[in-house]
Amino acid sequence: MGIYPYFIPLHGSEGTEVEIGGKRLIMIGSNNYLGLTHHPKVREAAQQAIAQYGTSCSGSRFLNGTLELHEELERRLALFMGQEGALCFSTGFQTNLGAISSICGKGDLILCDRENHASIIDGCRLSFADTRKWKHSDLADLETHLQRGQAQGKGMLIVVDGLYSMMGDLAPLKEIRVLADRYGARLMVDEAHAVGVLGTHGRGAAEHCGIHPDLVMGTFSKSFASLGGFIAGPARVIHFMRHQARAMMFSASITPASAAAALAALDLIETQPEMRLRVLRIADRVRRGLAEMGYQTAGTLASPIVPVIVGDQELMLRLWCTLFDCGLFTNAVTQPAVPVGQDLIRTSFIASHTDAQIDQVLERFAEAGRRSGILQSTPPNPASQAAGR
Repeated sequence: MGIYPYFIPLHGSEGTEVEIGGKRLIMIGSNNYLGLTHHPKVREAAQQAIAQYGTSCSGSRFLNGTLELHEELERRLALFMGQEGALCFSTGFQTNLGAISSICGKGDLILCDRENHASIIDGCRLSFADTRKWKHSDLADLETHLQRGQAQGKGMLIVVDGLYSMMGDLAPLKEIRVLADRYGARLMVDEAHAVGVLGTHGRGAAEHCGIHPDLVMGTFSKSFASLGGFIAGPARVIHFMRHQARAMMFSASITPASAAAALAALDLIETQPEMRLRVLRIADRVRRGLAEMGYQTAGTLASPIVPVIVGDQELMLRLWCTLFDCGLFTNAVTQPAVPVGQDLIRTSFIASHTDAQIDQVLERFAEAGRRSGILQSTPPNPASQAAGR
C-alpha cells in the first residue's frame, strides 16, 4: 500500500503539536498524558541537574552510578505509592524484566494476563518460574489457574497491567485482589499508563479501584515526562531486587537530568490534581464525539487512551494515512500488539490540549472518516461538542 506508519522522525515538538516534514500536526499519539514534557519546572530541573552532575552517571547503580538524586527519587516514590521501598531502573521495560525475573524462580508460578505488556511477557520468560497466561481479565480462568497452583504448593505471582495501553481498559483489580488473598498469591500491578492520571492522588489504577498491590511498577516516560522506571513494594523485597535484578545491576543508571525531571514531575502530580481531571475530561469528550460520528471506540471512561476500532488492517492503515494528511498524529496498531481483527487507531490525550485543538481533532476525524470511506454520516454537531466540554 506504500504506507509505513512507524519510525516517523519529528523535526520539533511543543507537546500538543509536532512538526514533521515542514507540516504541523496535532499530537494525539503521545503518552505525555499530563503535558509535563515541556513544563518550565520540569525542564529547569533537568537543566540544573546537568549543570551539577553532567549528562551521564557513566556507570551502574551498583558501582559508581548512584546519585543522591536517585535515592531521593526512590524515597519519594515509595512514599507516594504507599509502599515501604522503591527501586529505579533505566527504563520501564527493564523494570519489568528485572523485577519479575529476580523474584520468581523454579517451583514458582506466574499468572500473566494474555494482554500484558511485552516487557511483562519477557520478564516471565527470563525467570525460571512456570508461566501460565490466563484469558484477558477473565476471573474464572484466573481462579482455575490459582486452584491448580495452590494444589501443587507453588508460590504464585499474579501480574497485570492496571490500565491496558492499547484498548484502554482497566484490569478488574478489586476482584483480582480478592482471588489473590483467597489462594495465597502475590499481586503485581503495572501502573505505567495509570500512575499520575488515575486515583484520588494519582497513584494509578490500584488506587482508583481501592486496592493495595504487593508490588507496583511505574515508568517515567509517560506522566513523569522523563525516562526510566521503578518498582515499589515491601522493603525486604526491594532490598533483594537491588542485589538480584540483573536488568538494574548491569545497566547504566538513569541520567541526572532524567532523575531530576521525574522528581519535578512528581512534585506537580502531588500538587496539581487538576491536570489529571483535565485529561480525563478531554478523553471523554473525544470518546463521545467519535461515537456520535459512527466510530467504534473502546476502553473505560477512566482513561486518557481512546482506541478507535477498525478491525481490518488495510482499512486501518488507510484511515491512519488520511488522518495524517488531515493534520493528526495518531498510532496505527495491528498484530501482535492487538489480536487479529482488532486493528485500531490508538489516540491518547494530553492535559495541555486546548479546547480549540480538540475541536479540530473531532473535525479532522469526521473529514478523514468520510474521505477514507469509513464514515458516511455528516460532521458532528457543534452543539454536542460544546456540551462535551
